[in-house]
Amino acid sequence: MEFGLSLEQRQFDDSLREFLKDRLPMERLRALAEPGGGYDADLWNGLAELGLHGLIVPERFGGAGLGVLDAAVAAEGLGYAAAPVPFTGTTVMAPLAFMNSATEAQQDEYLPMVAAGEARIAVGFAGLAGQTGAASVTLDGTRLSGTVNGVMDAGAATHFLIYLRDGTAALVEADAPGLSTSLHRSLDRTRPLVDVAFNSSPAVVLAAANDKVAAARKVLDAGRVILAADMLGAAQTMLDRAVAFAKERVQFGRVIGSFQGVKYMLADCVTTLEPCRGMVWYAAHAQDAMPDEARLTACHAKAHVADVAREVARMTTETHGGMGFTDLLGLHYWFKRIGFNRQVLGGPERCREEAAELQGWRLDR
Repeated sequence: MEFGLSLEQRQFDDSLREFLKDRLPMERLRALAEPGGGYDADLWNGLAELGLHGLIVPERFGGAGLGVLDAAVAAEGLGYAAAPVPFTGTTVMAPLAFMNSATEAQQDEYLPMVAAGEARIAVGFAGLAGQTGAASVTLDGTRLSGTVNGVMDAGAATHFLIYLRDGTAALVEADAPGLSTSLHRSLDRTRPLVDVAFNSSPAVVLAAANDKVAAARKVLDAGRVILAADMLGAAQTMLDRAVAFAKERVQFGRVIGSFQGVKYMLADCVTTLEPCRGMVWYAAHAQDAMPDEARLTACHAKAHVADVAREVARMTTETHGGMGFTDLLGLHYWFKRIGFNRQVLGGPERCREEAAELQGWRLDR
């Protein structure tokens, strides 16, 4: 199957990257990462001008009506810049949750808010995603109680969308009675994790899906693909910077890029990273058009890109020598972003286990 991006998708990608290059230089990224909140209003509002917030929201709700593939292209650009924005949860997973599980009235109320950038919705799973930490919530009518640790994209959330183990989704406003949060800076300083506790908090229950677990997994699968695309962008940045450095750094009277050991190491990075792009695009396309392959390709993409990106991050950091580990150079923002994405929504081991079970293999737990 021949597969690639359309002209419109490439043009959008170029516009997004130019915007981020202008608005998010290293000095600005360092300033935003220091508090660890994972959100900057000016940057978030600027992305609205590009139509990023409503990327996959249907047109009748004020969005662009595009698909997960378009979101993956955007995610790669955001990962390339290590942009501190709540993209995965708010822009991709939350709209899909409403489209798959909400009533028409709920869609009419919330999807226009997402498209306008007014609602920033953090998505958490109490099960299904293989997360660690406390993840147990109960729903009594429309009251949610319990705790979910490590909720992503929640630093400046206006709402929390929590999936129970049975696939039921409950939406709670961030200022709802009985809700408390504890923000702690994660490995990736551009995106925090938040522990959320509910004590009989009023919730809007999204229960229109015929198969709640299947609907929840669609949201999870899309999130995994977006994280894979984000890792792809982060690894590409590190590779591009390593190649540029190897062409400039002089050692023993020669640029280090002329040394066989350096050339081979960077060539390995290229040959392992480039196939990941097609893998991510195909997995993203599957979310839009091939439901029978969607979950399997999402698992494979998340697991494989996580391993490749980690190795690319290691080798490109080593290319810079000792200065590669310094804060001044800033490579650690992308290094840690890859490490963060690797574990969130299920690490490689979890994803491969799910992929094996989908193909008829039952692994001992």
